Amino acid sequence: MAPSHVLKCCQKVLAWVPVAFIALVVAWSYYAYVVELCVFTISSTVEKVVYLVVFHLSFVMFVWSYGKTIFTSPATPSNEFCLTKLDKEQYEKETRPEIQQDILRRAAKDLPIYTTTASRAIRYCDRCQLIKPDRCHHCSACDVCVLKMDHHCPWVNNCVGFSNYKFFLLFLMYSLLYCLFVAATVLQYFIKFWTNELPDTHAKFHVLFLFFVAAMFFISILSLFSYHCWLVGKNRSTIETFRAPTFRNGPDKNGFSLGCSKNLREVFGDEKKYWLLPIFTSLGDGCTFPTRLVIMDPEQLAVSSQNEPAKSSVTTRPLSESQNRLLSGDCQWVETGPEEENVKSGAKKHIIVSLES
Repeated sequence: MAPSHVLKCCQKVLAWVPVAFIALVVAWSYYAYVVELCVFTISSTVEKVVYLVVFHLSFVMFVWSYGKTIFTSPATPSNEFCLTKLDKEQYEKETRPEIQQDILRRAAKDLPIYTTTASRAIRYCDRCQLIKPDRCHHCSACDVCVLKMDHHCPWVNNCVGFSNYKFFLLFLMYSLLYCLFVAATVLQYFIKFWTNELPDTHAKFHVLFLFFVAAMFFISILSLFSYHCWLVGKNRSTIETFRAPTFRNGPDKNGFSLGCSKNLREVFGDEKKYWLLPIFTSLGDGCTFPTRLVIMDPEQLAVSSQNEPAKSSVTTRPLSESQNRLLSGDCQWVETGPEEENVKSGAKKHIIVSLES
């Protein structure tokens, strides 16, 4: 027991090594730029002031967003997704998978869940002992189920998911701008030191190395930031890109996509004035998400048609406030086929959202 505890402590300490490395590089870059370049190398006062003001603006936003990404705890499912004590006891005692699935289906019948496993089973986490909401996955590093999990990032020692995905995107953007500004402003002095136009001083090493580090990080971050911008436009997580979520009509990588502008608002919120600030403005609760296609069971349609025979609309689960906003405007519910024929034939009812291009 003791060795296992010591091993876990060592793993937790080692997990902070990449973060400490980034922190040291950032601290050195601050010293190299402010002291060695601006104070000791640049002679023009106007140039110094302009460089220092822009540098500190990008530096503050970069550090702020990086800190929020690191220290924002991953969002976890609410208690409604946990099994009751009775269901949990029955599930643990039962050894037959089909009976276990019956227990999970009974527990999940009133939950806002539209995705399943590839084998059409209820997504259940044995470790956390809860039914997974849509887009939720268990992180082995954090040992929790994370809402809208994208990936576990060792450079922030945290899971990137619903609670901090906006912060992660801003961290990539501001680090990109930070590296670009440093590399662009250092370039002329890099050339002067390289061609011996400036005298050899202790600042030469810092300026030369600063340019190489900034350029290297800019190139590596650019590809990652571009990839995540594409993911936001498609409303996908990294996990969903490699393993499409399975709805009742089958796997669909675009199942949660509502169009580029609505996908953007789902991550950054409705108020554009907060988009560039690392404060939480994402829409929804992380447990439920508006989808392109929601499929109703024939039994639900039969009950709906008996209760309201005069109405042609289908009763669906109420959407959250954020979902109603995302589906408002140019979205429209369109039914496929007469209700009576679908109920008699046992076919499933499709409710399709007409999306913006």
